[in-house]
Amino acid sequence: MTRTVLVTGVSSGIGRAQAQLFLENGYEVYGIDKGENPSLAGAFHFLQLDIRGSLAPLFDWLPEVEILCNTAGKLDDYKPLLDTSEEEIGDILAVNLLATMRITRFYLAKMLEKRAGIIINMCSIASFLAGGGGAAYTTSKHALAGFTKQLALDYADKGIQVFGLAPGAVKTAMTASDFEEGGLADWVAAETPIKRWLEPEEIADVSLFLASGKASAMQGEILKIDGGWSLK
Repeated sequence: MTRTVLVTGVSSGIGRAQAQLFLENGYEVYGIDKGENPSLAGAFHFLQLDIRGSLAPLFDWLPEVEILCNTAGKLDDYKPLLDTSEEEIGDILAVNLLATMRITRFYLAKMLEKRAGIIINMCSIASFLAGGGGAAYTTSKHALAGFTKQLALDYADKGIQVFGLAPGAVKTAMTASDFEEGGLADWVAAETPIKRWLEPEEIADVSLFLASGKASAMQGEILKIDGGWSLK
């Protein structure tokens, strides 16, 4: 029986890798992004949408889903608070936290009717540590971790599984500036215990496992996928 998945931030990076892997394993995938259609092969459906605005087009397009991957996110250039405008703070929180809460709130109600559903939130090592982003990003990811845990606790006995993924340094379009001349790429690799950046596909692999039903005894875990960064 085909299972349906919604992936936010599907046009590139981890979201695209998740969608591709789900498709390769027989899932029907719905993806949204403010960017372009990644045109993935298979049972793939795309809606161009900025999740900071009205979500009505999403909910009309996809009334219910079995697996929700809240993957869309935005970095803040590692800015400290006094270098971050109020507009930037609002923008980061809107993408990284509030959109996830709004989308989850809608689909959770549908999942509860069937007493079944899996929700996977894209946390970060910045959900646990300082230095993985700036003031706004770190705040948003700490809050997302708290939301993930509370959601998992509240609905654990109602057939809903909730997880978080906490990647470290991943090669994506969002981190491309780190690979420019004078960027942080070499330093980050040297400081990571496995001495390299992660690939989006490595995050997707863990997503597929959590969505497979094989993690039925797990609930509310936020899995670090950081090459050992948080061991230090």
